[in-house]
Amino acid sequence: MPQNVYVIPQNTIEEMRRFYANALQSTPQGAIFRAKTSNAVITAYKSGKVMFQGNAPAAEAKKWISENTKQTKKAVQKTNAFSPPDTLFTSNHIGSDEAGTGDYFGPITVAAAFVKKEQVELLKELGVKDSKNLTDSTIRKVSKDIMNLDLPYSLLILHNEKYNKLQNQGWTQGKMKAMLHHHAINNLLKKIGAASVDGILIDQFCEPSVYKKHIATEKQKLADNTYFMTKAESYSIAVAAGSIIARTSFLNEMDKLSAKTGIALPKGASKKVDQTIASIIKSKGEKSLNAYAKTHFANTKKAKNYL
Repeated sequence: MPQNVYVIPQNTIEEMRRFYANALQSTPQGAIFRAKTSNAVITAYKSGKVMFQGNAPAAEAKKWISENTKQTKKAVQKTNAFSPPDTLFTSNHIGSDEAGTGDYFGPITVAAAFVKKEQVELLKELGVKDSKNLTDSTIRKVSKDIMNLDLPYSLLILHNEKYNKLQNQGWTQGKMKAMLHHHAINNLLKKIGAASVDGILIDQFCEPSVYKKHIATEKQKLADNTYFMTKAESYSIAVAAGSIIARTSFLNEMDKLSAKTGIALPKGASKKVDQTIASIIKSKGEKSLNAYAKTHFANTKKAKNYL
């Protein structure tokens, strides 16, 4: 996905922010605003640099630049055999994403969703977009709306006991994620049968070559027309749908584990997590963590400061 970066005067950046008022997204650190249009995602930084990234960044940038506007060295995303064609996002395609990988408590969930080209606009209207920009309550609501559609998907949950067993056997989290994505996609391909699939897009968490090596160790190989892209959920409605389904499943599993422990388990891997671990160890013993947590995380050791 190409990127164009320009240095733009602050008064123009303020004008841009007002212009894109109805298309604003969550603002990343160091930025003044971020907005998304059909042409590009526009991110304006306090430094005066403005990045246009998307299907047609030059077309969007044209609205704001002049011949005297300074363009920085092109920040073009590396393209290779695994980069998706721009046409994929508006065609029949599968997208997959995961949730729970950075959380001490709870499982890893992976979902792959198949979206037909005629469903793209409807899903956007329902609020399907990058789950990182949605609250948990909104994610659950949008997930219900997705379930009411004729939208095939495959969901896999790697529960903590199995996660810890694989980790003890030498599996990295990267390999676990690769295999979960691989199986979710294969399950979905079987489910949709003869349906026309123009491509498969995986939200990239490692280099494609590393992903291929992970699945090759289990005698598996990539399906045809499989692509990888970082932050794919911002471009592909299928990946965004998979992200929402995976996140909803993770939230539901966290609710179950909280009920089981009798403690509201926090997300992430913060100091609050360390304190919660200590409470569980005191009440249930350290071995009980195997059923609730990714025990190899550093939080397990940190929690001992609170015992």
